Amino acid sequence: MNKVWLLVLVVFCHEIFSNGVVTNISTRPAVVNVGVILSYNTHIGKVAKVSIEAAIEDVNSDPTVLAGTKINLTMQDSNYSRFLGIVQTLQFIGKDTMAIIGPLNSVTAHVISQITDELQVPLLSYLAVDPALSSLQFPFFVRTSQSDLFQMVAIAEIVDHYGWKEVTAVYVDDDYGRNGIVALGDALVEKRCKISYKAPMPPKATQDDITDILVKVALTESRIIVLHTYDDPGLVVLNVAKYLEMMNSGFVWIATNWLSTILDTDSPLASNVMDDIQGVITLRMYTPDSKLKRKFISRWSNLTGGRNANGSFGLNSYGLYAYDTVWLLAHAIDLFFNHGGDISFSNYIRSTELQGGSLNLDALNIFNGGNLLLKSILQVNMTGVTGPIEFTSDRNFINPAFEVINVIGTGFRRVGYWTNYSGLSVLSPEVLYTKPPNRSSANQRVYSVIWPGQTIQQPRVDMFNGYCIDVFTAAHGFKNRTGERTGKGSGSRTSGPTGVGPVVER
Repeated sequence: MNKVWLLVLVVFCHEIFSNGVVTNISTRPAVVNVGVILSYNTHIGKVAKVSIEAAIEDVNSDPTVLAGTKINLTMQDSNYSRFLGIVQTLQFIGKDTMAIIGPLNSVTAHVISQITDELQVPLLSYLAVDPALSSLQFPFFVRTSQSDLFQMVAIAEIVDHYGWKEVTAVYVDDDYGRNGIVALGDALVEKRCKISYKAPMPPKATQDDITDILVKVALTESRIIVLHTYDDPGLVVLNVAKYLEMMNSGFVWIATNWLSTILDTDSPLASNVMDDIQGVITLRMYTPDSKLKRKFISRWSNLTGGRNANGSFGLNSYGLYAYDTVWLLAHAIDLFFNHGGDISFSNYIRSTELQGGSLNLDALNIFNGGNLLLKSILQVNMTGVTGPIEFTSDRNFINPAFEVINVIGTGFRRVGYWTNYSGLSVLSPEVLYTKPPNRSSANQRVYSVIWPGQTIQQPRVDMFNGYCIDVFTAAHGFKNRTGERTGKGSGSRTSGPTGVGPVVER
């Protein structure tokens, strides 16, 4: 499939490529080319853009990092289009780019990784968290944040901690959603639990689609619902759920870290949005407190206020990982040159039958130093704003950890931590790492949670008498209300009731 993408998509890009020039620089160059693919107008994209620009300035202003070499960063806005992301990848590769940071979703990363693998250009992504994006299938793909594999293990251990045996999974029906739920199912089986009902949502689901899906969910036995989707549709799901009385006492909603990303980026949220998410449990990638992190956070308001016409916004975990991704790559480039690497490219098309012609395939070059740069990336051992950065043998970051967050009142509170080291705990990961690992059930603990319905009583998992009739009535009323309010009926956009920004896919 990779060659098909290369042959087809280059038609759209050949006019901007140079005519197959081969570059060979045997000494440290003054400048190296790095590409970035973002979606600016998203919760994660707008934060990552500021973080990456700040990191590039910091790296290039410190001559000790790359011994005088500077990174020439070219940033492209894919406008959350998978096709544009693919085209932009080809554009970068046609301009002798030695590494690419991005994209902002796992679905695009699956396709782009086939191209970067073929042309041996490392692809570093802090947001493509799909567990199926593995180094075995995509050797030049490097994830620079925590894989969703660990987030799903954390959710499974939360489910097991409360003694629940079955969950319902509501998720976006694409690679990111499906593969995340597969990982959740595997993690639950390890705890002798299971997903009793799967409710996939179309990637562009309307409010009526979501209402119909939640009606079916309401008729299932499990009241423990895991919501794995993107930020904007996730808020729509919870808005519809509240109207269907699925945010009342007896229900449990566990949202993956799309919700904590919104809370960090857009706080304070509008009161009507906060009303929709009361009692929800969500996860946030854990980054330890440090002088480096505090210093970067202290700069944030100035960074956002000075560079964005729409004013400042909050810093989320992905922004921290985006910043560290640039530094990781800078240290890797330094190692690359220290190991004798040079910037050289050779033509991808070697067959005389394919050279020349209107497709201009001569412009696609293989990065000859790609394997050495990839090796250098995996050898980096540094401390960044997210804490210690080092890769394990399976190319995940060391010490995966999440905060367990409970949405209450006008904000949220941390009720515990999850680490791959000791499971659930109220102790911070730094404290746990000083002790022997202990995953016994007696050692698993979180603080009290305020559940949907403003109750501290742990929800029961049995059926509600009379609820089946009520949910149909509520669903019919919600569709009528939505049609009257928007004037669009079933064709209304998923972002209608929430008032938040566009979707970012992972």
